[in-house]
Amino acid sequence: MLRQTRLPDEPADYLAAREELRLAEIELMHHRERVAAQRRALPQGPAVDDYVFIEGPADLDAGDSPVRETTLGKLFTAPDRPLIVYHFMYGKSQTEPCPMCTLWTDGYNGIAHHIARNADFVIAAAADPPALRQLARDRGWSRLRLLSCGDSTFKYDLGSEDKDGEQDSTISVFTRDGDGTVRHRYSAHPRMAEDIKERGIDLLSPVWNLLDLTPGGRDDWYPRLDY
Repeated sequence: MLRQTRLPDEPADYLAAREELRLAEIELMHHRERVAAQRRALPQGPAVDDYVFIEGPADLDAGDSPVRETTLGKLFTAPDRPLIVYHFMYGKSQTEPCPMCTLWTDGYNGIAHHIARNADFVIAAAADPPALRQLARDRGWSRLRLLSCGDSTFKYDLGSEDKDGEQDSTISVFTRDGDGTVRHRYSAHPRMAEDIKERGIDLLSPVWNLLDLTPGGRDDWYPRLDY
C-alpha cells in the first residue's frame, strides 16, 4: 500500500510540489539501482600485488601489544567474499586525522558487524599502528580492523596518496580467485570530475543525506574532530 504523509489544510501548491518531488525521488531511486547493477556487472578486474600491511590487536585496551604483518590476500576471511577497503586520510602529509574520514569511520564502527555478514571490511591509513590504535581508543572504535600501509605502495597505486604523501579518501573493493590471486574490482574517489570537489562518495555516509532532507541542506558545514 502506498503511504504518504497528509496533514490538515495543506495548500494545493504545496501538495503539487510534494508530488513532483516524490516522482523525482522515484526516478532517482531507479537510476541509482541501474548504476548499482552496472557496477555489479563490471568484468573481472586486474590482478594486484599482495600488499603488506601492519596491524595491532583489535582490542582497544591492548596497549603496547606487538604489531604484526598481514597481506591483502589474508584479509579475505572466506572464499567468494569481497573485501571492502576504506582509505583513511591520516599519515605522512596528513599529520592529523581527517575530520571527514573520522566522521565516516564513526559510522562504519556502528555498522561493521552488519557488513561482516556479507563482506570483509577494513580501514587502511598511512599512519603508524600506534597512532591508529590511539585514534581508535579516542573514538571508541571497537568493531573495526585498522591497518597501517607501512612502506607499501598500496595507497599510491590505488590513487589515495600522491608522490608527496598528500592523502585522499577512497573506497576500494577487491575479490580473490580460487588460486589466491587478488583482483581490483572497483574504486571511487570524492573528486569524480573537475566540477565534483568532494561529493563522489557521499552515499557512504548518512550524515550528508540526512542534512539534504532539511530546508538548509548541507550548506558549507564540515565536521570537526571535536564539538
